[in-house]
Amino acid sequence: MPCLAPVSVYTPAEVVEETGFSLDTLRYYEKIGLLEPVERNAAGQRRFSQEDVGWLGTIRCLRDTGMPIAEMLRFAELVRAGDHTIADRIALLEEHDRRVEAQIGNLIERKRYVSDKISYYRSVL
Repeated sequence: MPCLAPVSVYTPAEVVEETGFSLDTLRYYEKIGLLEPVERNAAGQRRFSQEDVGWLGTIRCLRDTGMPIAEMLRFAELVRAGDHTIADRIALLEEHDRRVEAQIGNLIERKRYVSDKISYYRSVL
């Protein structure tokens, strides 16, 4: 993904390009509170801040690693509540990390199986 040059505001199209999220997804995340309400210009068009784009990068990472939306919402609530929630954020992320590690282990096993099948079929030829 291309990196946006630091500016004060980004258009929805720029944010779509930077994050890979669709416009519908951005609207949905705003609607459910995963993304705080986005500022709008005088014409009512969304204008995303650098902080919005950074937060969406965090959400992209969590989503891409399989974190459910309910947990992402909980994480967002903790972040917005302030630094006194850091221990809770760590606990939430550690639990997610354990699930990601388990998924990786499962994928390694599946890959080994596929590799064994490839070897078998090559030996048959």
